[in-house]
Amino acid sequence: MSKTTALFASAPLGPLTLPNRLVMAPLTRNRAEADGTPTPLMATYYAQRAAAGLIVAEAATPNAVGQTYPNITAVHSARHVAGWRQVTDAVREAGGRMFLQLQHGGRVGHPATSGLTPVAPSPVPLPETVFTPQGHRPAVVPREMNEEDVRTTVADFARAARNALDAGFEGVEVHSANGHLLHQFLAANTNRRTDGYGGSVAARIRFTAEVAEAVAAEIGAERVGLRVSPGNTVNGIAEGETEEIYPALAERLGGLGLAYLHLVYADPDAPVFRKIRAGWPGVLIANPVLGEDLSTGAVRRASGRLLAAGADLIALGRPFLANPDLVERLRLGAPLNPVRDRYFMYVGGATGYTDYPALGDATAQPSSASSVALDGPRVA
Repeated sequence: MSKTTALFASAPLGPLTLPNRLVMAPLTRNRAEADGTPTPLMATYYAQRAAAGLIVAEAATPNAVGQTYPNITAVHSARHVAGWRQVTDAVREAGGRMFLQLQHGGRVGHPATSGLTPVAPSPVPLPETVFTPQGHRPAVVPREMNEEDVRTTVADFARAARNALDAGFEGVEVHSANGHLLHQFLAANTNRRTDGYGGSVAARIRFTAEVAEAVAAEIGAERVGLRVSPGNTVNGIAEGETEEIYPALAERLGGLGLAYLHLVYADPDAPVFRKIRAGWPGVLIANPVLGEDLSTGAVRRASGRLLAAGADLIALGRPFLANPDLVERLRLGAPLNPVRDRYFMYVGGATGYTDYPALGDATAQPSSASSVALDGPRVA
């Protein structure tokens, strides 16, 4: 079986059997209501993409202080659960399967958005502006979490995971990547603590591990994934000891029986990728860096290289965003729709969201005009 053909083979994942090895990566799209409740438009968006082997829905906050930007989703109230239930019902009716990503922004937040001072491992502010309902504003100094805050936040993640299952998700993905709270604990420049959660590599991985362990205890390890982004500098992160942090984290959690480890910015030639693959006993989801080339050939080549290097599943972001029928397009070798970056984040409505055409759709092809750049590195 060729690596391209392998993309369309079934694969086990926890309690599921996926019909293919293509995962829709979590993509923040800012289409929720102001309080974080998912909308009917979101149900349409995800149902359009139900052919993915697995959809990992966009980041949802486990508590109010964890909110990053306006109109992102949450999963800490009954209203949130009811809103998400509309989404999961629509996806299930279309034949799909969904996990929900749980994300706490940590210092990536603002009182103008959440009404609360952000919290973080240490009082080190984000070195850039934060998008708020009033536009971009200077970041504030976060409040350093005490040990009670840590315990409460761990419990909030576990409760949010239970809410996710109540909302109809098959499982959850704990987000420890991209400069958000858990990643801030891993990184030396944002974690200046001298207690049991800072200093050594073993101490810096402790919070991420405790969140994953608590969530696994709440809903079952086979329904829990973990997302990491080794060496990622987005949101002002400078990890230090990257090649020690992630193998140590994989070793601590390797015996837990998690559904998967999700590796962002995955480079099959990087030593840290090889160390993680060698040390992780379970399913590895890899998300390739595609840069500006989002052609069918580029996506298939990047996916094949990662499968050859030991990845089990391939997570794609922008290709799924612009192509509701991405699985079929890749299977046929058909051209992909261009991404309209202008409508990626910080805007609402159907434009650039649910109006991308499928193959054979008679509607106009979307424009490739791009006037608003994506925040952070360009990923798959």
